[in-house]
Amino acid sequence: MSEVLNVGIITVSDRASRGEYEDLSGPAIEAWLSTALVSPFTANVRIVPDERDEIAQALIDMCEDCHLVLTTGGTGPARRDVTPEATLDVADKELPGFGEKMRMISLQYVPTAILSRQVGAIRGQSLIVNLPGQPKAIGEILDELFASIPYCIQLLEGPYVETNPEVVEAFRPKSARRKNDD
Repeated sequence: MSEVLNVGIITVSDRASRGEYEDLSGPAIEAWLSTALVSPFTANVRIVPDERDEIAQALIDMCEDCHLVLTTGGTGPARRDVTPEATLDVADKELPGFGEKMRMISLQYVPTAILSRQVGAIRGQSLIVNLPGQPKAIGEILDELFASIPYCIQLLEGPYVETNPEVVEAFRPKSARRKNDD
């Protein structure tokens, strides 16, 4: 089994996909991972427009090779925001706790968090998580949410992911920890 975590990062944005806008969200995710992970990882990055079929295809493609796929953007109430629908179109299982937790975290910062429709799901052996589109909000969410992600990846038979406890401490039941993690 590979010890390298393969992460897919998909930015959903009409303007960024056309080159009219610099994608700040995808790089924010990669920067956060670089700070938070002790384990080695690779990042596969893609920018797609707010088109349900294109988002779904990007998710399918990323899930072929990635243990974790993080999307950013397209989770609000606007007509063009269809990332959650595309995610659920390709998902084998929804993990409702991810969306619930992300909204709980964001509500600490902004009352409009109730407008967010982020979801978490599994496709094959990949975990998909829809993050918000703002770099500041991405960091706020990952700082808390990521504690649950390494164990989920482990349950999906992915690599054992270790985190920098100064950023986020991965939670695992004692039975799922390596001997030197106690």
